[in-house]
Amino acid sequence: MADTKLKQQSPYRYDIVGSFLRPEALKQAREDFEQGNISAEELKEVEDQAIIDLIKKQEEVGLNAVTDGEFRRSWWHLDFFWGLNGVTKAASDKGYQFKDKETRAETARLTGKLGGKNHPFVEHFRFAKEHAKEDTEVKLTIPAPAQFWAELARPENEASTKEIYSTTEALVDGIISAYREAISEFYAAGVKTLQIDDCTWGMLAAGTPMTNGIPEKVANKEHARAEKEAEEQKRLFVTLNNAIIDNQPQDLVINTHICRGNYQSTWSSSGGYDNVSSPLFDQENVNAYYLEYDSDRAGGFSPLANVTAGKKVVLGLVTSKSGSLENREDIIARIREASQFVPLENLCLSPQCGFASTEEGNILTEEQQWNKIRFIKDIAQEVWKDA
Repeated sequence: MADTKLKQQSPYRYDIVGSFLRPEALKQAREDFEQGNISAEELKEVEDQAIIDLIKKQEEVGLNAVTDGEFRRSWWHLDFFWGLNGVTKAASDKGYQFKDKETRAETARLTGKLGGKNHPFVEHFRFAKEHAKEDTEVKLTIPAPAQFWAELARPENEASTKEIYSTTEALVDGIISAYREAISEFYAAGVKTLQIDDCTWGMLAAGTPMTNGIPEKVANKEHARAEKEAEEQKRLFVTLNNAIIDNQPQDLVINTHICRGNYQSTWSSSGGYDNVSSPLFDQENVNAYYLEYDSDRAGGFSPLANVTAGKKVVLGLVTSKSGSLENREDIIARIREASQFVPLENLCLSPQCGFASTEEGNILTEEQQWNKIRFIKDIAQEVWKDA
């Protein structure tokens, strides 16, 4: 379809979001550790080997950029928050609510002023980099600053957050400072591709504000007021995210993944990108957007017309929520449709999300997971001659 050239740094024509299904040996080791049957050192040995094996598999399947699969994490987001200074792991009143499931009830709570120094993800990245080939890109995925704000604003966290930061402005400054410190250390460790994963835009996609960090049904209050709150939050989120994107080293690429929830093959929100395309696509200063587009819940491609010229869009057309392969021609047709709004040379293809945003993982097999990636690669090589 196209003979184009894409800069050889993420995103690539065929790409991944980041998380992978945990192998059974790792699941068992984590359970053994929780029950006190093995030590932290023994758990790390299992994690290390699982990550070494995963990186090799990613390279064998032909991925240009790999991750550690988030194998040392329980959650895609909370583990990063827990690694910041001034944050503790805490039990939550209830789990996150998905369409027909509720997650484990855990959260991140403030205990002091925020900081980002000596984050454990630094060593996680170094290990992955050490075991990847020299010409393989290793990307690090972390939750967006906006996602951290939403977590700290949950009802059960509101009081503890205000004890440390009495105003929204002070909290925003604290979040930005902590992220900048962490990213500085990531970069010093060799991170050149950083992906900020963000569900806040997915939650706002239906025009719904987040009250106390939780999406609120517009029907519960005056519609005009709800719209006003949603607009205020859009401005807050893009300000937060841009504060850690801007003024970074020129060779640090920062991309974002927008999600509507991904837990045991179910989802938490619906709505196209229409209501968030501005400021998300025209004001957030990322290099590329990894966008969920595997179902009608994500809407159409017309909002992509707002994507700033030169930015890349990675179309998440292949679901990570099931093992069934999509129709090849349908995927190619949808890429063609998207190219009406973003030039084909600026498009790429990936799964809609990771395969295991939490350690439980989605409902498919490891074989199906790898078949999905091969499927994406095959399509990309047909669509783009430079894939």
